[in-house]
Amino acid sequence: MEFVAHPDYRGHQKVVFANDPDSGLKAIIAVHSTVLGPAAGGCRIWSYDTEAEALSDALGLSRAMTYKNAIAGLDLGGGKSVIMLQNGQQKTKAMMLAFGKAVEEPQRRLLHR
Repeated sequence: MEFVAHPDYRGHQKVVFANDPDSGLKAIIAVHSTVLGPAAGGCRIWSYDTEAEALSDALGLSRAMTYKNAIAGLDLGGGKSVIMLQNGQQKTKAMMLAFGKAVEEPQRRLLHR
């Protein structure tokens, strides 16, 4: 999916699509800004109708976290992720472990340049 042309993409620093078929994980991790500090945010687990809807949610939520943290006077940027569940699918320990690795991997690559 081409996210740079997405209407909710507004200069996000990083967008990662994570897919782990073994655990059933399908997720999007969006970092809007780290200008004020490391990105802070959470994860929404939801059954989206389309991947485009999930992307829109991740982009908008991450941008909102940037503003929330700045308004609160925190030295934190904004990031947010979404885990896309299929109808009837439940989160599992394996899925959450795979998600943790997906969140950690981009950071590890940045640290080991």
